[in-house]
Amino acid sequence: MYDDHHRDTTSSPRRDHSTRHPDSHDRGERRGVPLSELDPALTAVSHKVIGAARDIHVTLGQGFDKHVYIDALAHALAEQGVGVKIGALFTPQYKGQPVGSTAADLFVDGKFLVEVMSTPGQVESWDRLRLRAKLKAADLELGLILNFGGRLMKDGLVRVLNPDKIKSLRGDDSAEHDTNS
Repeated sequence: MYDDHHRDTTSSPRRDHSTRHPDSHDRGERRGVPLSELDPALTAVSHKVIGAARDIHVTLGQGFDKHVYIDALAHALAEQGVGVKIGALFTPQYKGQPVGSTAADLFVDGKFLVEVMSTPGQVESWDRLRLRAKLKAADLELGLILNFGGRLMKDGLVRVLNPDKIKSLRGDDSAEHDTNS
């Protein structure tokens, strides 16, 4: 029997839908950033989050409200010495002016955001877009969506990147002008 608990799906090309160009689905093309190009400290912490999510999914199963999973993740990560803030607020900017605020389910180790879901079905494009917007407001490069509503955790795990932040870290000045990302 397949053991979902120990499989690392963050590097699986099948699961990383967030970096795929909308028109490339039928052609099998990929664009985006491989995990090897991200900060190793960032990916190490993200692997801890994914491992904790798998343990929680195996232990609790499906069906709870998302806040149960958020609290369980915060507890599991704190036990591992990973800093977590629940409901961290970030301020989107329009032309340098603050325009409201947005909250992330979890702000992990000051490095990335995690959005938690507990709904049957797949993570949709809208869920990815919402997280990408939060990443832009927080000026972070990585976010994870964890949907505990599926039979297997791997089916609800999606990595979302902020292409503008990644380009700026690379020193690519065209990041502000690229509207297709």
